[in-house]
Amino acid sequence: MNTRIILISLIFFLNSAYVISQAVDLDALLESETEQRTEIATGTFKATRLMNGQSIERMQTGQLDFRVDHRFGKFSSGSYDAFGLDASIVHLTLDYGITDWVMVGIGRSPLEKTVDGFVKFSALRQSKGKVNMPVSVSVFLGADMKGTHPVTVLDSMFSNKFSYTSQVLIARKFTEKLSLQLMPTFVHRNLVVDPLDQNNVFAVGIGGRYKFASRVSLNVEYYHSLTSHSATTYNPLAIGFDIETGGHVFQLFFTNATWNTERGFITNTTGQWLKGDVHLGFKISRVFPLIKRKDKGGEIEKEAGL
Repeated sequence: MNTRIILISLIFFLNSAYVISQAVDLDALLESETEQRTEIATGTFKATRLMNGQSIERMQTGQLDFRVDHRFGKFSSGSYDAFGLDASIVHLTLDYGITDWVMVGIGRSPLEKTVDGFVKFSALRQSKGKVNMPVSVSVFLGADMKGTHPVTVLDSMFSNKFSYTSQVLIARKFTEKLSLQLMPTFVHRNLVVDPLDQNNVFAVGIGGRYKFASRVSLNVEYYHSLTSHSATTYNPLAIGFDIETGGHVFQLFFTNATWNTERGFITNTTGQWLKGDVHLGFKISRVFPLIKRKDKGGEIEKEAGL
């Protein structure tokens, strides 16, 4: 009798040990699989533009974005111009995602009849897991050409119509609510008219997004010039909101910048906030998927504050 009890107990013990070992192996396997995955932070910002300038975000592969950047005149223009509502400046752009990490765009502004184009690509993406990266980094390379009729001999030179902008966009999504971005910027203008201006302008921008409701976030963006310039130009500041509506983002903002191209608002902002030289602006876009996306393998994109 005792022998049977001992034998049964031994068999039970061995089976229990086997089950436990299998559970431990399964946990180790699941943990190993988790460590092999990379979780990429998405939705650092909700649009490819922060407000005046660019964000780290890009269009996805095969998606075309038609964007209307509209801003009214200055509040300081007074009641005769309906505090700026009688004036209108519209920048039209087409942006296209060649891949998930490369986007190109072209635009048109009535200011100086400017045509602008750019390429923006992701150098690094914030992630955790198999690959740990604390920030996302995108590089922006843009150029614009003035189309106004020449009034001087220098204006008539084709090369003098061009300006170029280079930016490194460094951003981190701290939580689901808070994201910040740093924008070191270099602008080169082939021709400057004011003798106090310089062809090469260095600036640094800082921007942020705070999501205070399920579909609404507060955005702030400021560029500070590191290069001496004309006494009639100032640093651009923008404050506004992102409003998510049916899968699209409507942007509403206030800024002292009249221009809506990088070269323009960084080097040619003439308005002052304290004097009421503030424009009401908004951006609306429509995305057209031109290429059907394929499922990804080996990588997980996750909306997370990493």
